[in-house]
Amino acid sequence: MSIYDKLNILTDAAKYDVACTSSGTERKSDGTGIGSCELSGICHSFSADGRCISLLKILFTNECIYDCKYCINRWSNDVKRASFTPDEVCTLTMEFYRRNYIEGLFLSSGILNSPDYTMELLYATLYQLRHKHHFQGYIHVKSIPGASQELIQMTGFLADRMSVNLELPTAESLKALAPNKTRKNILTPMRLVQNKMTENRHEIRLYRNAPRFVPAGQSTQMIIGATPETDYQIVKVAESLYQKFELKRVFYSAFVHVNEDAALPARTGEGPPLLREHRLYQADWLLRYYHFQADELLSNENPNFNVVFDPKCNWALKHLEEFPVEVNLADYKMLLRVPGIGYKSAVRIVKARRLGRLDFGDLKKIGVVLKRALYFITCNGRMMYPTKMDEDYITRNLLSAGEKLPFEVTGMGYRQISLFDDVRFGNCRENYV
Repeated sequence: MSIYDKLNILTDAAKYDVACTSSGTERKSDGTGIGSCELSGICHSFSADGRCISLLKILFTNECIYDCKYCINRWSNDVKRASFTPDEVCTLTMEFYRRNYIEGLFLSSGILNSPDYTMELLYATLYQLRHKHHFQGYIHVKSIPGASQELIQMTGFLADRMSVNLELPTAESLKALAPNKTRKNILTPMRLVQNKMTENRHEIRLYRNAPRFVPAGQSTQMIIGATPETDYQIVKVAESLYQKFELKRVFYSAFVHVNEDAALPARTGEGPPLLREHRLYQADWLLRYYHFQADELLSNENPNFNVVFDPKCNWALKHLEEFPVEVNLADYKMLLRVPGIGYKSAVRIVKARRLGRLDFGDLKKIGVVLKRALYFITCNGRMMYPTKMDEDYITRNLLSAGEKLPFEVTGMGYRQISLFDDVRFGNCRENYV
């Protein structure tokens, strides 16, 4: 099999892993324009300073000894199999980089022979890239659950980011759909990476030139909709991961029906639960940047997100006793809870009001979405319009003002969505949470 044939198979097999943010599309060049988007293989991620970077996204192999019921690459599926060699991955990465197609590599893998054998191949690949080819670009690699600590540690000194997929929110679901995996095998490398990162930070303080271990942190991914967990359970798991394992990101992947199995949800014409995935990403943003807690957003009595309003707006409607908020006096954390005020807008408000009193015109210039915020704020003791602080009244007015779901959520077919571009977060992502 040629390296190009392998590339076609193993880039397509990697498209269901959203832990590097987004994947390619099928649009190709017609010869009259500039640029081309291949079926898969080039994905986009975001660096710590906000830059969008292009990555070669591949599996090292789609052969796997495990039989996870939701996975297209499970051993019981009759799919075309392929495996790269470390030299082939290095060749692809360097040639793509020289052509300015990519700025880095996202490398995952099925389990070939054993976790240690697979992890050793991934380590050999990264070692060649860093030391033989002197590649200094971004590398995101998956740590293999069950692999030895030594291999994971050695690989961590070569990668910028590592991740191990949690797969499913609870141990019971993992046992039902991924019988070859255990929660312990998944959490052990997470804890190892966390502890080694902490240790490495101390080493760098003492020795400036000490090698860096996973400097971009670690992430994970959960499949949403394959098992009966509620949004509340999923958000609680994510909150726990952030607090206990110091993860950079938890990615949520809407379940795609690629296998027929009695243990999986019945196939329907509705497609992947993309709206649910969208709401979970919004809630995740609130947990990380808006000082919310999972118990504030959902509860056992109200375990799922509102399909009409985003989690922040829904929280505000249920807690009208906290509003209206005087923007010239409220503290930063309270401003963050106002619908229509994002974290950047909140910072601008706090800085601007040191120079004088703000009015609604100033808020609009700052970037506040007034059509949402006007029901929850006052400027100099006055609301923008006479408003009744009643949930039904505000709900009707928000809906009549065009409060609706983005088309990218309601109208698109399946592809791996990005928090920034697939739901119009872009430059105004703060205004959607």
